[in-house]
Amino acid sequence: METLSKNKIKWIRSFQLKKNRDAAQLFIVEGEKMVKELIDHNAAIIECLVSTNDQFHSSVPTYLADSKSMKQISSLKTPNQLLAVVKIRKIEANNAKFILALDGIQDPGNMGTILRTADWFGVDKIICSENTVDVYNCKVVQASMGSVFRVPIDYCNLQDYLQTSDLPIYGALLEGDNIYTQELKRSGIIVMGNEGSGISDSIQSLIQKKIHIPRFGQSESLNVAVATAVILSEFCRTQ
Repeated sequence: METLSKNKIKWIRSFQLKKNRDAAQLFIVEGEKMVKELIDHNAAIIECLVSTNDQFHSSVPTYLADSKSMKQISSLKTPNQLLAVVKIRKIEANNAKFILALDGIQDPGNMGTILRTADWFGVDKIICSENTVDVYNCKVVQASMGSVFRVPIDYCNLQDYLQTSDLPIYGALLEGDNIYTQELKRSGIIVMGNEGSGISDSIQSLIQKKIHIPRFGQSESLNVAVATAVILSEFCRTQ
């Protein structure tokens, strides 16, 4: 097993920036659970591995790192023992009918949780506005718990996408109808908006059915990832 060099450290660290991920079509995955899942089920997309265990063996090119080196390449406060540099591979979604559209989601933790939630509820595809946080951001990947490898995701001009779709378009808005009294089918595009400003005006104008989660307590708002889970659950509940 080759020791991790200074040049390799610099190379791996560079993928913490989106422009470098885009240029090389590579991103970082940290944590034994996610990395071992990749090794077992999708090893072909792994560019290389870094491990602090000199007894670790894999058919994938692997570099040995001490704790100091691992801390240099990790985005975590407490680095894991295993890290992978992974090739970006687009997942195709043909005939997608249950679609989640994200308009300006900014927080990586929220994005990762939304990916995981969409994976759980069987969303066919996620469409992201161009100002939504990068799905290959280290914190997004970590929070997704592997769902980033399973859910098809596209970035595009969201307004253009919605204007050309034949599917019904739902939007989570305060002035919407009570979601618990609606007849919902697991078919359509569900739009979720930015954490602070919600769905942008240009996208709101394209929404055909406004829905709302009623409040029963005193909190001013729901976290967008939590709201996404509630809404997807309702769309799937009667199926």
